[in-house]
Amino acid sequence: MKAAFVSARSTVMISDTQKPRPGEGELLIKMQSCGICGSDIEKVFGKYGQPSMRLGHEPAGIILEVGPGVVGFKEGDRVFTHHHVPCYLCHYCKHGNETMCPKYYETNLTPCGLAEEYVVPEWNVKHGGVLKIPDSMSFDDAAMIEPLACCIRSWSKFRYTKGDTAAIFGAGPTGLLHLMIAQANEFSKIFCFDVNEFRLDFAKKLGAIAVPATQSTHQVYSETQNRGVDVSIVATSNLKAISDAISITRKGGTIVLFGVPSKGATMEIDMSIVYSKELTISPSYAASDLDTKKSLDLISSNKINAGALITHRYSLDESQRAFEHAHTGQNAMKIIIHRGKD
Repeated sequence: MKAAFVSARSTVMISDTQKPRPGEGELLIKMQSCGICGSDIEKVFGKYGQPSMRLGHEPAGIILEVGPGVVGFKEGDRVFTHHHVPCYLCHYCKHGNETMCPKYYETNLTPCGLAEEYVVPEWNVKHGGVLKIPDSMSFDDAAMIEPLACCIRSWSKFRYTKGDTAAIFGAGPTGLLHLMIAQANEFSKIFCFDVNEFRLDFAKKLGAIAVPATQSTHQVYSETQNRGVDVSIVATSNLKAISDAISITRKGGTIVLFGVPSKGATMEIDMSIVYSKELTISPSYAASDLDTKKSLDLISSNKINAGALITHRYSLDESQRAFEHAHTGQNAMKIIIHRGKD
């Protein structure tokens, strides 16, 4: 059985591994589609990467085997699987910080989501980590559930209302998922900043006000009655975007730190501005299975067309090429990896 791992910096290796078998309470899934996430790219090309690191946490597939004691699932069920599931009992969970829960990090897929087949642990199966998807939903669309869920979680951290304005820094796949959420919540104006012309054009076609990141941010003030935007979402690792967000977010507004920063990244901030403008800066990390349920509902009800962001598909054997393409972002938005031919 084939699975993808980080073998060295900038290198994805397809390894022949022993086919996993489901134990008590576990499920064996045949992967059909799995998206490449920004955190996956960081594992391969950034400072977080380590040999044998698991790749793929956006998988969807078909249940091949049901372990003893499993209730509510059967062979042939089409499912999305969440790689981490919290305990909902600890101090972090009780305060709504499920992604900080120690149990959250203990749970994972074996060997990983980017494999021909993988096992979902009993804890995940019993605690909402496996969601059945409707027959009308493609596996590609199901692979978009997790990234959308991460965005949904960040939107639970601030208040907003119909007619608000937003600035999104980074018009990549997650940046444009944020655009779609803002549109679903009837925001009046949504600005998208990026240095990539292809992505700016993509954002414009989806209805955003596309602005080159090198351009002055004065346009935002001119179109928001000189207030600035209600919320800025930083969906990039570029730290300059944080400075720009501080500049164009209105007094009393919110800045969401969503993009994964490089390890050890530091910057200087004039905290007097943050203080005097009474800005709320809210980081948002990952998603819980509660968020994935909301994500599934939004995609299955067609309220958010996440699949519209998929531009390229590669087979599992082509993972190296797929990751290199995702890393460059050359004329690409969301890249999906398929299981390939049996």
